[in-house]
This record gives sequence, structure tokens and C-alpha cells, in this order.
Amino acid sequence: MRELELKYGCNPNQKPSRIFMKDDSDLPIEVLNGKPGYINFLDAFNSWQLVKELKTATGLPAAASFKHVSPAGAAVATELSDTLKKIYFVDDLKLSPLASAYAKARGADRMSSYGDWAALSDVCDKETALLLKREVSDGIIAPGYTDEALEILKTKKRGNYNIVKIDPNYTPAPQEYKDVFGVTFQQGRNELKIDEEFLTKNIITENKELPEEAKRDLLIALITLKYTQSNSVCYAKDGQAIGVGAGQQSRIHCTRLAGNKADIWYLRQHPKCLNLPFKEDIRRPDRDNTIDVYISDDYEDVLADGTWEQFFTEKPEPLSREEKKEWLSTFSGVSLGSDAFFPFGDNIERAKRSGVQYVAQPGGSIRDDNVIDTCNKYNMTMCFTGIRLFHH
Repeated sequence: MRELELKYGCNPNQKPSRIFMKDDSDLPIEVLNGKPGYINFLDAFNSWQLVKELKTATGLPAAASFKHVSPAGAAVATELSDTLKKIYFVDDLKLSPLASAYAKARGADRMSSYGDWAALSDVCDKETALLLKREVSDGIIAPGYTDEALEILKTKKRGNYNIVKIDPNYTPAPQEYKDVFGVTFQQGRNELKIDEEFLTKNIITENKELPEEAKRDLLIALITLKYTQSNSVCYAKDGQAIGVGAGQQSRIHCTRLAGNKADIWYLRQHPKCLNLPFKEDIRRPDRDNTIDVYISDDYEDVLADGTWEQFFTEKPEPLSREEKKEWLSTFSGVSLGSDAFFPFGDNIERAKRSGVQYVAQPGGSIRDDNVIDTCNKYNMTMCFTGIRLFHH
């Protein structure tokens, strides 16, 4: 199949729409179910590249959760703690390594992952399909599906769930083209291989310590950034992205946005959040929304409105600002990647508040000394990779 007609482009008024191969070769994908749209395929191709590179870099099964051409989360397969299983709503499931990776990718920012596009580095198995079946998701791309997994996924969305199979051996042309306003742009594909060498060749802080877990997490952060709309910053811990700040015009706004998401990820593990007295019939998306409000600073005002009765069996005690501050003070061992240099030390100051200990960024700012000094003040380890990862 050399081309595929689509219902419309980014918006319903943008017709006609299709995907096709300029060289008349066959498309590297097969639609096994559903009718993916223009944005679905943008998510599919970006997310597939991300998980494929994560698998290559770490040797572990990888998964991503995409929304509007940026990852809400990305992860590799590591064993989940009981706490993470609970906050990801998978404590009742048997998890394969691949299912664990997707649970982490989706769980990093469950609010943003609602209605996501999922990507898997390996053949989708039964366990991952069962996890996906009960989540709100638009579609999935993977190099294959077991017969059982395919049948499970075909039952989603009244039989209309988008299931795409990609040829894992497909190699795209070295040149990319994009038409904007009737003008064609050309560039070489970003084939840069991100590996440990970028992390260890130029550690410029006084602290040179970079444990294996930190190397893994920094690779996850950098590869995630390679497929995130710029400007972008990514916080990572325990083999997964825990906060992605995408598409901001200011670097510090990226750092704040991603840091706030990382904070929410960690606050969800607070005992008060883990023990919220939800009614049994409350759906997972409603629980996500309610937990998000519970963590926010205005929750006591919401409680005063009596809204708690919709979700809880009893009125929960608020999580005070002091309690949140105390809990976040125990946040540590976080890795941070940036797709371009940090222009000021304020980014490091904000990152420190979210437990960042390890930093990877290109370097090259006229204020590099200020950034290095700020890292040294907090005994952080920072490496200059020398590589920029803009993605548009």
C-alpha cells in the first residue's frame, strides 16, 4: 500500500488528506483496526521513533504515551513498587515487562495521557492489551501483536480502536521535507545516536558522580526530548519520564512546567493521596481529576462547596501546604535533561526544588559559569552533551 486516504487533516476543514510515500514504495505501516487520522499518524511516527531509540539505548522494552505530537510520558521496563502500582491503578493486574513500561509511561501524567496514542517497542502482549483495554486511548503503534492481544484491543471503542503495525526494519530516507505556507523545507534527518558517551565525556561540575541509574534516566530524558516539541525539558526517575515541559517559548517556563508535573507525580505517592476514601464506582479518569484537585492549593475551597460528596465516602482531610512542602523536601535522585542550554541558574534553582541531582544539557550559554556555580552550590552532577535536540 503506497498511500492511505485520511478523513481530514489537523482540522475537519482541511481536505483532502492522505499519507503516502514520495518514492512510490510501500508505506511501512499496516492499519489492523480503526481509521487513524492525520494527528494520530503524527503521534504514531514520533512515538515509535522514541520507543525504538529507548530500546536501543537501554536494552529494555520501552513505551510512550503521546498527545498532540509530544510525549506525556515515556518509560522503560523496570519493576514497579507497590506504591507506583497503586497510583498507576495497576495493582490488580499481572504485568509483563512491556505492560510495566506502558503503565509507567501513562502514569507519569495521567491527566495529559487521557485519550493518548500509545507506542510500544516490542510485540504487544496480552498483559499490555488488557491494561490498554480499560484506559481511554485513541490508538497504538507496535511492531506486532500477539493474536490474543489483537483480539482484546479490537474490542475497544466499540470495535473502532486504532491499531497500527509498523515494520521494525523500516529505514526512512536521510532527507526530510515539509511544506509550510507553500514553501518546501529540507533537512537531514536527526539520526544522532544518544548514548552514555554524551553523558560521561564532559562532566563539568565539581561532583563527577553519575550512577548507572542516573545514566539510564538521563538517556530517557534526552531521547524523550528528541521527540518533544521545543522548547522542552524533561525530568526522569526510576526508568521513566516524570515531568515533560513541551513547547514553551521560555526555558524557565519549561523547567517550571515539567517540575510542577514531577511534583504532582511525587505528591500522588503521599500517604494521604494513597488513602483517599473514594467511592467504589468512581471511574479512573474522575479519580485522576479529583486527585489533581486534591493536591492543588485551592482544594480546601472545593471542600467547602460540598463537592467531595460526589467522589468520597467521607470528607478527606486536606493536604496542607506545609505537608506538601515537607513531602517534597524528601524528593531526590531525579535526573533532568534539556533540549538546549540553560541560559540562567534559575532553571537549576527550580529543578532543585523537585529533587534533581543529575543534569544533562548541551552547554554553550554565555552564562554557563553561573549555571555551573548553581549546580556546585547544590552538589549536583551536570554534563555538557554538546548536542541540541530541537524538534518542530
